[in-house]
Amino acid sequence: MTEDKKISKATIRRLPLYYRELQKIESAGLLEVSSIYLSEKLGIKPEQIRKDLITFGSFGIKGLGFEVSELKNKIANILGLQNNFRLAIIGVGNLGAALANYEKISELGFVVAALFDIDKNKIGKEINGVRIYDFAKFIPISRRKLIDIGVIAVPNSEAQKVADILAEAEVRGIWNFTTEKLNVPYFVTVVNEDLSIGLNTLSFYMNQNS
Repeated sequence: MTEDKKISKATIRRLPLYYRELQKIESAGLLEVSSIYLSEKLGIKPEQIRKDLITFGSFGIKGLGFEVSELKNKIANILGLQNNFRLAIIGVGNLGAALANYEKISELGFVVAALFDIDKNKIGKEINGVRIYDFAKFIPISRRKLIDIGVIAVPNSEAQKVADILAEAEVRGIWNFTTEKLNVPYFVTVVNEDLSIGLNTLSFYMNQNS
């Protein structure tokens, strides 16, 4: 892939779907898979699947399909899952605690390395074997723990303050679970996970069908 090739956000969002489905297929014992088979499982046109994959190079043999393990590993490499990025979850309320307990995070190649909160009743405790630290000490602890990604699961009013501290600590990625639009330096990548959008989208379709 050349540096100047523009990859669409839609293609990037579909890659994890391909990876997850290939994991299932590999677990089922299948060695080869076609774009048509993936299409039936994912509801994505086979032409789109082939177009997405060819963006990153040559995959499979025309007319014969893909070798499951090879394709899965190549997509994992494209997604950077081999890096074992280290996460810190900031805000250990219901959502933060649920994320800390979500075992699929490790299966996807990420490590929950630390939890942070300002509640003195939570600091020092553990969730799923990971300690909760005082957020006031985030910068030195995050550097010691080699944190790559900060997961923001705090009230909206605190989101920007948290993002500022993450940037100061040179955390390179933010997974934002608030509805706030964050202002961050150029070296920080932000992915917004707005749960309200998903619920409102579902509400729209249910309303149309009622």
